[in-house]
Amino acid sequence: MHLGLGLYRHMLNAEHYAFARQAGCTHIVAHLVDYFHKGAGNPRHNQPTGGPNQPWGHAGDPERLWTVEELRALRREIEDAGLKLAAIENLDPAHWCDVLTDGPRRAAHIENVKTIVRRMGEAGIPVLGYNFSIAGVAGRVSGPWGRGGAVTVGMDGPVDDPLPNGVVWNMVVDPDAPPGTLPPATHEQLWDRLRRFLDEVLPVAEEAGVRLALHPDDPPLAFVRGQPRLVYQPWMYQRVIDMHPSPSNALELCVGTLAEMTEGDIYEAIGSYSRQGRIAYVHLRNVRGKAPHYRETFIDEGDADMVRVLEILDRNGFDGVVIPDHAPQMTCSAPWHAGMAHAIGYIAGALAALRRRPEPLSSQD
Repeated sequence: MHLGLGLYRHMLNAEHYAFARQAGCTHIVAHLVDYFHKGAGNPRHNQPTGGPNQPWGHAGDPERLWTVEELRALRREIEDAGLKLAAIENLDPAHWCDVLTDGPRRAAHIENVKTIVRRMGEAGIPVLGYNFSIAGVAGRVSGPWGRGGAVTVGMDGPVDDPLPNGVVWNMVVDPDAPPGTLPPATHEQLWDRLRRFLDEVLPVAEEAGVRLALHPDDPPLAFVRGQPRLVYQPWMYQRVIDMHPSPSNALELCVGTLAEMTEGDIYEAIGSYSRQGRIAYVHLRNVRGKAPHYRETFIDEGDADMVRVLEILDRNGFDGVVIPDHAPQMTCSAPWHAGMAHAIGYIAGALAALRRRPEPLSSQD
């Protein structure tokens, strides 16, 4: 396994690359979507939160896709810093929102995704993480709930207010949308939209040498803001795997989101998906509680045993990248950096211990 760090768009610079190297990381997962753009309640020094019923920010330019040149330049600057670019995480909703909503621009938005995947392949970037979600990540609240009063995020109950017109994936895609709310889809309609998406895009991904890695729904609830979710229980990931046999049909395994789910055994789920070789990369974070009432925690104080998670991945031959997901804000002049350094150090120590282990532990995971 390889230790990595996820960086938001405004963090893709020499200072943060140096921080990653100094902390012991070898890989970067890069976010090119600016979740914070025009987001009044979305401070850039933390993970994107927005408000309980407010979007993160405004989506990007619907007419401007990421170019091969800028993708290559990003990969080269990361490599020049002594790191590797493991993945791009998330598509800009401006480029593909009608795929999610089955809107009138769906055909054009499918072509956008195909173009982005081809360009990633040309630039030598092997993984595209994505969330197939209409409402996106909504309902987060923050407070001093971590150990010692560290600021972290959580959820205080369902988020049932309907999604306004012009908002998809918790970002504003049309600031001039008429008043009203987005008509709700059904679960089967959403699954059918995913099937059509995979059928059309996976052949392009295979040819480009790019894996599409699906993130589970966070928060993992059957409905958020009146819209259905796809993967809100651990077993639902298997339905995604079974939907298409392509090796490019992969998972962006978020351990924190799995831990928030109300059914199943997180260790059995991680064992099953790692044995199938479908995990592209891993988000590692910890939580206390279950959706819709939970708190994110330091990596070593939540409900999930992170060392056991890494043991299962190691035993089943996972050789991809593990990144800390969110981390509590520590009380100092650099809260994000300190929280991430703590998580990175914990993961690095666990991986070092696994490498020194004389033989795999026996387990049914």
